[in-house]
Order: sequence, then C-alpha cells, then structure tokens
Amino acid sequence: MAHRISVVIPIMLLAVCSGSPNATSRVWEPGVPVRASQETPDGVTGAPQREIPRWGNYDEAKVRPYTLPDLFTTTRGGGIHAATAPTRPNIVYFLIDDLGYADVGFMGSKDVRTPTIDRLAKEGVILTSFYVQPVCSPTRSTLMTGRYVTRTGVYHVVRPGAPWGLPLAERTLAQALHEAGYTTAICGKWHLGEFRPEYLPTRRGFEHQYGHMFGALDYFTHIRDGKPDWYRDDKPLQEEGYTTHLIAKEACRLIREQPAGKPLFLYVPFNGVHAPYEVPPQYKQAFPNLTGNRQTMAAMLAAVDEAIGQITAALEERGLRKNTLIIFSSDNGGPSPGRVSRNTPLRAGKGTIYEGGVRACAFATWPGHIPAGKTIAEPMHMVDWYPTLLQRAGASLEQKLPVDGLDVWPMLTQGAKSPHDTILLAGTVPSRIAIRRGDWKLLLNAGADTATGRVELYNLADDIGESRNLVAAQPEKVKEMRTRLEAFLKDAVPPGQGTTQQEVLGQKPRGRAKKAKQQ
Repeated sequence: MAHRISVVIPIMLLAVCSGSPNATSRVWEPGVPVRASQETPDGVTGAPQREIPRWGNYDEAKVRPYTLPDLFTTTRGGGIHAATAPTRPNIVYFLIDDLGYADVGFMGSKDVRTPTIDRLAKEGVILTSFYVQPVCSPTRSTLMTGRYVTRTGVYHVVRPGAPWGLPLAERTLAQALHEAGYTTAICGKWHLGEFRPEYLPTRRGFEHQYGHMFGALDYFTHIRDGKPDWYRDDKPLQEEGYTTHLIAKEACRLIREQPAGKPLFLYVPFNGVHAPYEVPPQYKQAFPNLTGNRQTMAAMLAAVDEAIGQITAALEERGLRKNTLIIFSSDNGGPSPGRVSRNTPLRAGKGTIYEGGVRACAFATWPGHIPAGKTIAEPMHMVDWYPTLLQRAGASLEQKLPVDGLDVWPMLTQGAKSPHDTILLAGTVPSRIAIRRGDWKLLLNAGADTATGRVELYNLADDIGESRNLVAAQPEKVKEMRTRLEAFLKDAVPPGQGTTQQEVLGQKPRGRAKKAKQQ
C-alpha cells in the first residue's frame, strides 16, 4: 500500500452544534466546498450541514449528501490521490442502556424506527455476534479494562453507596488513551463506583465527566433513591432537562471545544433506554401503533437516535467525522423480552447468560478504514475493544495486569476470522457461567436457581434460539468445553472483591487478585 502524506490547511468559520443555542467556531473540513449564501437549518451561512431531527419533533432523518474531495496528497511515487485520514482516529463510543438485540432498524426492527443509527450502521460493519455482560456495570468494566469480570470481580451492578467499584489496580481505557495524548471525556452513565473520590471518572482517566454515576435515575429530576445523581467533573450539578437531551448538548459542546489537532475519545453511555420509562410526550407521536412501556421505550430510543444525529453532525461541522471511529452497542440484552424489548431470534434477555442476555446489537464505522455495508458474524467480546482501540491510537499495551481482549481489527477490516478460539460469558454470580467455542456454547446454572448444577450445550449455528440441549448427545463435547471453562476459572476472583476492594475491606487477596498485586 502506498504511503500518503496529507497537507491540511485549517480555515475557521462560524459554527453551531446541532441543537445548541450558542454559536461557536466551526472548523472547515479540507475539501468541503463552502456554498456561498446558503442558509443552513441552524441559520449559519455557507457550511455543509446534515438536517437532524430536533428535540420534540422526531421524524426520519433527512440527510443532505455532499462530497469530500481532499487536498494536495502525494504517494511515494509522486501521484496525486485523495488523502487518507490520520492514523490516530477520534473515538466515539455510543453505549445504549438495555437496548434489545432486535430493537433497531439495522437488526430488523419494523415497529421501532432508528434512522440515524441505521444510517451509521450502513456506513460500517454490523456485528451480529457481539458479546457483552448480562447487566450494566460488568459490561462497562470489560470495556474499560479489556478484562473479564472473573479478573476484576465486577460480576454484578455497583449500587449507590456500595463500598466497592472497579478495582483501582485496573488500568482503564481512558487512562491509556489519555497517556497517548487523547482528550478523554465521558457524557452519561459511569456505574463503576463512587464511594471514594479515587473511584470517580476524573480519577480513572477522564479529563471531563458529565452525567450520572448510577442507573435508574429519573430522566427529568435526575433523582435516584431520593438523592440527586447528576454531576459535572464529579461535582454535584443542579440542572433541569431530559437526560438524553442534556447528554447530547454536552457531547456537542466538547466536540466544538476540542483543540485542533488533538485526538478525542468521547464515551457516551446514555441512560436511555433503561427504566424508568420516561420521555417527553411528543416523542410518542411517532409510534401510535405501540402501547404501554413498549411505546415509551420506542420513544426514548427515538430521543437517543436524535441525540446521536446531533453528535455526529457536530463532528461533521468540526471536520472531524472523516477521521472518527464510531462504535455503537447495547450494554446487555433487552429486558422483559416480548413486552418491552425484542431480542429476536435469541433466547431470554437481560440478566441471563442465554444469547438474549449477552449478545448485543452493535456496529463500527470509520470512513475509509472500515468497509461500508458489511455484516460480520464472527464472535467478539466487549473486552476486545480495549486492545483494538489502543492499537489504533498508538497507545502502549504494556501493563502489569493481563488483558483478555484481542485485537479484532483484521476481522473488522479484512474479513479475517475471530481471533478467539473461546469466549467467556460470565453471569451475575460466579456459578452462572458459559463459554462459546466456535459454534458451540456450554452453560452452567443458567437458570434462576444456581444450585441445580444444570448443564446445557447448544450448537448456535443450528440453534441460535438455544432450544435443543445436546448434553446427552454430545458427552465428549461437554467434556472438552468444561475443561476449557475450568482453565478460565482457575484463579477467578469473587464478586466485588478485586484487588483494591480487598485492601479496603482488610481482606487477603485471593486468586488472580493476589497475583496481580505481586506483579
């Protein structure tokens, strides 16, 4: 492949973030022609815009296409070619709370419309075998560390006031990217501990924090369990507004103010569409054929879709979209499948280790780097984003604690096979556990009663709905899978008892935690 050298000439124009009331500076993207005397939806003349649905007036996104010819780019052979984006991308991760596997258009939803999300999905690769944890905090821990919950102890939800969190011995994705020169920001839900200041986001690698520490807060009052749960830079913040709207505004502000030439890691973990089911009433008008919590959830997702449109428009207005890797996923399967969410064709939902609990809808897009319009069925896990993103960012992978994630970039960009031979799927308690190995999946104690010792084996290629237990028919496969699972669990730590939590509680470290402390 030819080596290319790009010459970029910055030109500043007036700008406004979509949905923001205040005008700010706009960075012109090289090669985007300024259209003379053209009035944009925001009242700014001359800059190319996407028309994004506005808060309270949700409808199909109307996209005005435009071309992006590039400037003065030469190859080593001297020819003139379009410039490629810089090798260090901006990274934006949209994490949607409790979103069902089939509740977005790109995964086949017919009754819930997500036009902006679907457009982004078509611009990249759709990941149909993307694995997460069955509930909120554990999934966030795997993204932040690249390590399975059996190493960190974050098997279950960190609740308000709980005397534990993501162990302080863990190096986070935000820390690693900050060390590599990125601006790091979180807008949304943290959910990895707050009982001591050192557990807060600004102590874990994020330069900017905005949003809430826990889930299930009131979307309008921001109250959780009788107390406010809304912060800026980890300081309590009294602010009115629907949380999805506020998160979008803050994300847009950060994009507008991002220093030119410095890469950005923007983590946007929305609390939508997690309960309580609350939304401004106008959003429900787009879903007259739905009722109850299903209708409210769809309207909440419409607000999230709108917010994502505003954030991506802000990237475009700053000239950043072309060199931004956007990742989208749910944090777990949808709750109350069939009534509130849809996980079709998967079995069960949130909180379980069946596919409906741990397989999430997801995609990744980066223009010119990730091919558009592709679907990848190869399995990957949330832990894989840690090494994959650090590699793209030029960040160091050297650290004391071992990483479980693997670099999936060849899989995303070149059609390679999954780098995993086996993926661990841990439940909310250590005894509820599963592994996927090829097309085979072994589950222990998947039901509500973990004392039964029940073993289940499914071939997902033939039975994605996990309806035919093959334990009796495949004893050798069960033996092979159990041996592999035991290797994963050899030094697993207990729940909420990672290295730092044990030190806080005056306990002696056990298993992996003890080894990690000695490294």
